Amino acid sequence: MSNTRQKSATHKNSPRSIFLLVRSLSVIIGSFFLLAAPRHASAEPPIRVAIVGLVHGHVKGFLAVLPGNQAATLVAIVEPQDALAKDYAAKYHLDAKLFYTDLEKMLVEQHPDAVLVYTTIADHRKVIETAARHGVSSMVEKPLATTLEDALAIRTVARNSGTPERPVQVLVNYETTWYASNQEVIAQAAAGKLGDLRKVMVHDGHEGPKEIGVGPEWLPWLTDPAQNGAGALFDFGCYGADLMTVLMHGQPPVSVTAVTQTDKPEIYPHVDDDATVILRYPKAQAVLMPSWNWSFARKDMEVYGNAGYAITVGVDRVRVRYRGEKAEPVTPLTAPPLPEAQRDSLSYLAAVLRGHLQPEGDLSSLETNVVVMQILDGALRSAQTGKTIALTPLPH
Repeated sequence: MSNTRQKSATHKNSPRSIFLLVRSLSVIIGSFFLLAAPRHASAEPPIRVAIVGLVHGHVKGFLAVLPGNQAATLVAIVEPQDALAKDYAAKYHLDAKLFYTDLEKMLVEQHPDAVLVYTTIADHRKVIETAARHGVSSMVEKPLATTLEDALAIRTVARNSGTPERPVQVLVNYETTWYASNQEVIAQAAAGKLGDLRKVMVHDGHEGPKEIGVGPEWLPWLTDPAQNGAGALFDFGCYGADLMTVLMHGQPPVSVTAVTQTDKPEIYPHVDDDATVILRYPKAQAVLMPSWNWSFARKDMEVYGNAGYAITVGVDRVRVRYRGEKAEPVTPLTAPPLPEAQRDSLSYLAAVLRGHLQPEGDLSSLETNVVVMQILDGALRSAQTGKTIALTPLPH
């Protein structure tokens, strides 16, 4: 054997070479077992949540998915109506020990990480303030409140509660937040692919709450302006206001002009069932079309810029066309899946409470939704007075 080959053999069998080989094999084997292991093996423990209220029908969707969700565990339900509580307990096989009639008592005894609020919209402020006094965060169903005054009060209590290590979060849950199509359009706009935004059109709604069979615990307050703020204007106008506020990076519109009407007064004598809202920004416009008069349920958005457009198609597809292209592609773009922590409200809530996500400026954030309430407040005043309402940025 030559000296060169002897040196090579010696080098290959040196302690350092053996160490590097073993380390490489360890990394490969470790990576294999990491990929092969079940996801929940290294997952953080679920957050502890309590439901407050059972009169908002969206709670049914939550209870339907809760058994298979690893992000949260249900520790209590607060519902003062005994018959309603028993009905839900039987329908969803819930332990009677979960139920409370008093919010304060539940918070003292269980001290959950967060409350999920399914009360009337008018009761959001009261529940949030009570939970905040105990250092407990809240996630409410859209919209945040029925009045701008309540929204600002909620913002104040959230800022003044909790600790730096455990801040009190107030988040708003919209179904459309978890649409990959909406997030893809927002991402394209943020990346400049559409150029400067010029016009946005958002259609939201369905045939009407009574027409689709909303339950007796829900319909009376949903059609009461004192408890819901308005009719379709608030119920579905909030979706478009939320999306537009994020597209405009939290900037409120310069003005709001709204027209509402009631096409079915025999069903909805006290609230609007159709609305059109025009939001004017310095260099853009948005037209929101919330309605309880659509032929079918819809939640879609069209975003037009000076370099292209993007139109959502259902939950996960987007039609796009960019400047310079002769025609729109035949097949809509399939939006990439959302990150695991942003695919549903519970996963998102858990990520925020654990400090993995910062909700600043996103679709669920408190700051965004205070602007949403400013828009809805302006729209309601515009519809009532027949005038365009000028808006200015709210004080921080």
